[in-house]
Amino acid sequence: MTVEKNLRLEGIYPQRQKEFYMQRVKLPAGIISAEQALKVAQLAERFARGVVHLTTRGSIELHWLTEGDLEYVAGQLAQVGLYNRGACGGAVRGVVCGSLSAAGAPALEALVRRIHRHFTGNARFEKLPKKFKVGVEADVSSGRHLIQDLGLVPAASGEPSRFDVWAAGGLGREPIPGFLLARDVAEDALIPLIERVAKVYEAHTPAGKRLKHLIREIGQDEFRLRVLGELEEVSSAPTLTGSLVPVPADASGRLVAHVFAGELPCQGLAALAEIARKHCGGILMITGDQNVVLHLVDGGERDEAVAALAAAGFAGESARERVTFRVCPGSHECIMGLAPTREVAAAVVEEMGEEALGLTWAISGCPNCCAQPQLSQAGIVASRLVTDPAGRAPRFDLYRSGAGPFAEPVQQGLTLPQLLAEVKKI
Repeated sequence: MTVEKNLRLEGIYPQRQKEFYMQRVKLPAGIISAEQALKVAQLAERFARGVVHLTTRGSIELHWLTEGDLEYVAGQLAQVGLYNRGACGGAVRGVVCGSLSAAGAPALEALVRRIHRHFTGNARFEKLPKKFKVGVEADVSSGRHLIQDLGLVPAASGEPSRFDVWAAGGLGREPIPGFLLARDVAEDALIPLIERVAKVYEAHTPAGKRLKHLIREIGQDEFRLRVLGELEEVSSAPTLTGSLVPVPADASGRLVAHVFAGELPCQGLAALAEIARKHCGGILMITGDQNVVLHLVDGGERDEAVAALAAAGFAGESARERVTFRVCPGSHECIMGLAPTREVAAAVVEEMGEEALGLTWAISGCPNCCAQPQLSQAGIVASRLVTDPAGRAPRFDLYRSGAGPFAEPVQQGLTLPQLLAEVKKI
């Protein structure tokens, strides 16, 4: 099989190590069943050196696949209903939702799955200039609606089944918060609106550029003129499978398995799948913080489930398990990586006091900022490589949240010892 650029549409990227590839597994709202998780764990054990990587968009990645593994792995994933079309490349990516514990979670989940089904494998939206990200959130508190090409949030007016739509956000080298494109859009008009935005984006944006670059060229008002107007509403029949995630009676029914740096051993994933099957309706959720969340079904034995989590290595007692720390693969596997992010993150945690452990953290191994450091209370970006007496070494920028929508750099060009010294002060 000849590996071509179009394999990106199948969720496949070449790794930093030229003979190996990464397969991204696309999950709507980060939801995966116990059966699917067990299949992924089995594939990871056989082909991916026994580890899966959880992403900040609720997907799973299998690294260290060879060219000869790709077709077999894709077929095995498809056997359990995991299709990765559009997980990479110029397509509508996996639809995220960070609010599956909100009061209206079932409705949000149903919307995410509806959008995911419509655009996955839809050939009309597979030749976009670059990735196109859609997110649904219960409210604006997380700020994640600001980093999507389209962020959908229940309308501020409180009108049921209506959404405020935010557009053209993004991080990377040029972080730009999304702007409010439209208020009170009917739910049944959202897919036609997403289609119209994607078509305008495709028609007027150079290859390799995100939607935010088009807005910079033509302005928000002109963009509104091109995409708004009479929006068709496409109603769908009620479905019995709109919501798969159990809704816990209270916060005690939400269990979190903290996964440091998003690196989850296949045995741990298999253990979580068994806990989900026994106690949590057979459903696991990959969160934007690279953890795994499970919701107890009514009548579920919480103490038994918590004990099972601890036995599987998720007791939540160590500093690495207590801190929220998003970590991209960095130079361990990513072509763009400038720093070994997992090693740096581990060293950073060692220097944290109690106050620092209570903050949200993220580290990105390059300025593309896949770990979303600008959405953290404390963020780290490997911004460049510098030649010093020890050879080529990364320099780090330290970000802190403030009054603006995104955290901003407060110190730049730090060596690793300087970075660790600053962390120790927090």
